Amino acid sequence: MGHQGSRGERQISSVFIGIAAVMAVTGWAVWTGYSTSTGLAVFLFVTSAWIVSLCLHEYAHARTALHSGDLSVGAKGYLTLNPLKYTHALLSIVLPVLFVIMGGLGLPGGAVYIERDRIRGRWKHSLISAAGPLTNVAFAVVCTAPFWLGALDGVPYPFRFALAFLAMLQVSAAILNFLPVPGLDGYGVIEPWLSYRVRREVAPLAPFGLIAVFALLWIPEVNAFFFEAVDGVLSALGVSGLERTCGYDLYRFWQDSDAFFCAVPSD
Repeated sequence: MGHQGSRGERQISSVFIGIAAVMAVTGWAVWTGYSTSTGLAVFLFVTSAWIVSLCLHEYAHARTALHSGDLSVGAKGYLTLNPLKYTHALLSIVLPVLFVIMGGLGLPGGAVYIERDRIRGRWKHSLISAAGPLTNVAFAVVCTAPFWLGALDGVPYPFRFALAFLAMLQVSAAILNFLPVPGLDGYGVIEPWLSYRVRREVAPLAPFGLIAVFALLWIPEVNAFFFEAVDGVLSALGVSGLERTCGYDLYRFWQDSDAFFCAVPSD
């Protein structure tokens, strides 16, 4: 393939640039209060930022695979950050966004198809799987930076709450993704180190791993334990449960808020 083709394969797509632009403009609107509905601005900002993080998650898988020996990721369009190029646009983008809207849960998507037989070395396979959720970890650290740096002076409340909720999505996605469940990245990290027999027996379960995790989260005790873990990580990063709750409350702008304690002070 010529140089021009490879350059095109790595060119950032206009789709991703558009989503990032929505994130920037709505983030500005949340910060300045320049919108008729703060809740709608928060909704658009958090949703577009969440989609950007999903694209970066998949890009991290693809880029690591490229450096590990799978040169096919370029031809598949995975290096362009275009979410429409993923194997399952529905699974990768639509479902995770729906889960955020429905339940405030950062559900990982499943997307880029890596040709694993092109890659030699167990560590490389593990690193390819880990690269995605590590992106969510990095995103969470960036979102919470104002909190753990103690740099919240002058940050408007709606923007602070939006960042807290976005951080919660990243933390929950990272925790879920790192679970050693077939079909999730956590299993992909340990899979190269398992015997051939175990891998062969577990392989048919992969499509159902995420469904099983989601079903378990419907169990109140499991759900409570999971969100306690998420809150524990957020607390360590300086984000309170109240800030996360207020962010989710603002995000669901179509619902009448009963959280009077989230009332944003007027300037």
